[in-house]
Amino acid sequence: MARTVLVIDDEPELVKLLDYNLTRAGYAVLTARDGERGLAAARQHSPDLVVLDVMMPGLDGWEVCKRLRADPATAAVPLLMLTAKADEADRVLGLELGADDYVTKPFGVKELLARVKALLRRAEGQAAPAEVIRAGRIVVDSGKRAVISAGRKVELTATEFDLLRALVERPGRVFSREDLIARARGEDAAITDRTVDVHVASLRRKLGKQGERIETVWGVGYRLRE
Repeated sequence: MARTVLVIDDEPELVKLLDYNLTRAGYAVLTARDGERGLAAARQHSPDLVVLDVMMPGLDGWEVCKRLRADPATAAVPLLMLTAKADEADRVLGLELGADDYVTKPFGVKELLARVKALLRRAEGQAAPAEVIRAGRIVVDSGKRAVISAGRKVELTATEFDLLRALVERPGRVFSREDLIARARGEDAAITDRTVDVHVASLRRKLGKQGERIETVWGVGYRLRE
């Protein structure tokens, strides 16, 4: 069954381009020309991935991202932000709001398709066996891509899940930011040290008291305290 991609963008020509290329790549494509319609489509159709533009009239991409992540029905859907804003501050903001990846315009269609494929593969858990890993009161179910922290279910983005799984698999081991980037997005990931820090900060917040176990090793990276 074809995976469904929802494209939310107000540029008709770009929507047409994405629709054509994603369809050719084997995806079922839904489109929405503004934030309100995009949110409605996400709730109605439960897409496997959302491609979201930032600069739109009415509800912009930042607000749409926040609402998608706040809704349990769409909180874990992989989200790729697409925008002309190339500043690091804007990339960091998107990641802080819950985006899994970020592509700036103009972009290559092949690159975007590769990012979409990678996000969907991670979300489906194809790279890891179905197993449950426990580290104290943190439980990570790689098969269901579910996380329990101190008895409470935690909704994570695809990137946050992969980062946490890496830490939980090897409690006490220090991971460099480069190690975590490679585990979360592959060796050629377009991600910086700063954005790793953003994801880790979000993980700590979502895990609550258990998040304090993710320790910063200054000048190196992070580890999960045993």
